[in-house]
Amino acid sequence: MRKMGRHILVIITTALLLTALLGLLACGKASTTVTSPQGVSETGTTSGWSAVSGGTTYSLRSVWGSSGSDVFAAGPSGVLHYDGSTWSPANIIQRFDFVGIWGSSGSDVFATGNTGILHYDGSAWSVMDTGSGHGFQGIWGSSGSDVFAVSATGIFHYDGSVWSVMSGVTTSGLLGIWGSSGSDVFAVGITGNIFHYDGSAWSAMDSGTTKSLVGVWGSSGSDVFAVGESGTILHYDGSAWSVMSSGTKADLRGIWGSSASDIFAVGASTILHYDGSAWSIMSSGMGYGLTGVWGSSATDVFAVGYHTILHY
Repeated sequence: MRKMGRHILVIITTALLLTALLGLLACGKASTTVTSPQGVSETGTTSGWSAVSGGTTYSLRSVWGSSGSDVFAAGPSGVLHYDGSTWSPANIIQRFDFVGIWGSSGSDVFATGNTGILHYDGSAWSVMDTGSGHGFQGIWGSSGSDVFAVSATGIFHYDGSVWSVMSGVTTSGLLGIWGSSGSDVFAVGITGNIFHYDGSAWSAMDSGTTKSLVGVWGSSGSDVFAVGESGTILHYDGSAWSVMSSGTKADLRGIWGSSASDIFAVGASTILHYDGSAWSIMSSGMGYGLTGVWGSSATDVFAVGYHTILHY
């Protein structure tokens, strides 16, 4: 009886493995094995995404680059730089819990964190005087002398010389910022808050949601997307914001696109893609969250998160 039981168990196990293999082949997707932060190997379909060889011990929140061979990723653990072949840690003396990163070039990079803003001039990182003792979240600029950053106390602007707080925004809890130009900027935050800057003043917009919004990006000032809590995706057509169907309830943290019909949104174990008509779920094969996404082109996209760097 024991021998028969073992034979039955072997048959069942083999059948399950064959079923899983046939399922993968039927889907036409490759499989990859990655290692989670806990050291447990996880296997999943990649849909064109692959994990950085060897993984990373860094917990990351945001990513930006001047090109596909000059990429910066930032998070609580510090900043990593990619030169086209290798990721390496940046030499930063200051202890900094990084949140956002953006630059006008590879030698003019700004990184936000829980105690302020750091700047990289191509050779060294230094602390900037913002005049605020609070932390900063998202950051974006139209040039190195026209940079916007959101914080717990409002929106700050850098003119190439000094940082100053902008008037007209009294709401706290802004998290993300992006613009099509220096006179067409959108800032998003908790409870569905969205503000727009027209080059002279900030004004509140009706988002139509109370869900918190974390990331914002657009292909133009009349084609803007905001992502956030519980799979929320909003679209702005130049006149009004409307809710889009995302197909997920996962919290979304970052968004970036190469065009109006090639957009990626990332979040809790989730990567979504928009083809200009509808959002679809891409399987990353990872068991933990993603928080930032950026690319140099439609075929060179980076997504980062908890001990995670993925490439598409």
